[in-house]
Amino acid sequence: MLELRPNCESCDRDLPPHSGEARICTFECTFCIDCADSRFQSVCPNCEGDLVARPIRPDSKLHRFPASLRRVNKAHSACPSPAPRPRDGWGVAH
Repeated sequence: MLELRPNCESCDRDLPPHSGEARICTFECTFCIDCADSRFQSVCPNCEGDLVARPIRPDSKLHRFPASLRRVNKAHSACPSPAPRPRDGWGVAH
């Protein structure tokens, strides 16, 4: 099952399961639309695969098949280092 990661692994922007601004590759690396398009030209900096729109899991399925809470952050040469941010129990920054 597709792991819906809660953030952009480049800039740490929150990407909730219903976000239309999440982009993924076939290895499920997850980026926001800004990093994917302007920084990486829609090519994953990790695996060099295409970054495409992440499907939205219907709300009716999220209870049984929840989104991931695991945040991934990687330093990419084209990106500033993300600043640490406080989080609640659902991986959402305040």
